[in-house]
Amino acid sequence: MNGFRRREVARRAFAYEINRSTYRFPREDEKSPAYVLTPLGVRVNRVFIVGALLDKEEIKPDSGIWRIRVSDPTSAIYGYVSRFQPDALESLMEIDVPELVAIVGKVRTFEVGARIFVSLRPEYVSPVESGVRDYWVYETAKHTIERIKAMERKEDEDVKLAWQIYNPNLDEYRAIVKQALLTLKGTIAEGEEEEEEIQGFEEEFEFEEEEWDLSDILKE
Repeated sequence: MNGFRRREVARRAFAYEINRSTYRFPREDEKSPAYVLTPLGVRVNRVFIVGALLDKEEIKPDSGIWRIRVSDPTSAIYGYVSRFQPDALESLMEIDVPELVAIVGKVRTFEVGARIFVSLRPEYVSPVESGVRDYWVYETAKHTIERIKAMERKEDEDVKLAWQIYNPNLDEYRAIVKQALLTLKGTIAEGEEEEEEIQGFEEEFEFEEEEWDLSDILKE
């Protein structure tokens, strides 16, 4: 081992699921990644979300710490950006509210009294076009359905832990997926070919007409 730590995969998840990811795994040491467990049984350190930046506010004058609120079709989630995330902070200062943005960031939990809150610590923030948002919704819906199916099988150890901690209502999450997908109807009904590239995220989006067939995941 040369001490190199592989960068964690940025998972696609809706804000609804992230906001309910309150269980934090104990860390092996100070340098080890901090993971939370989502109600659908996925161990998460970093996430990739796309939504509308609704608010950005410096929490105290000259503090250099900014609170943001980002909304996808399922919910809104808060994040905090400071000088310790220089790339994200520089981008944030150039973005007006409201604006569609893509964010890669780490999931963090904190306790206030008896309650546990979830927030994001963005590493990268970039404005995007609506086509990127639509494709993210579509892909995230597919990932969420896959997690629901894994929860039904109850085979993975993290899945078993999620049942023990959250005991989630899977129909509730199916409804959330449907809610998100319904926002796409009309905007992608014709299934036009599009390609979007988000600078800084090393993500390239290429999708064709057949990929926009929602019938497999959006059922009446």
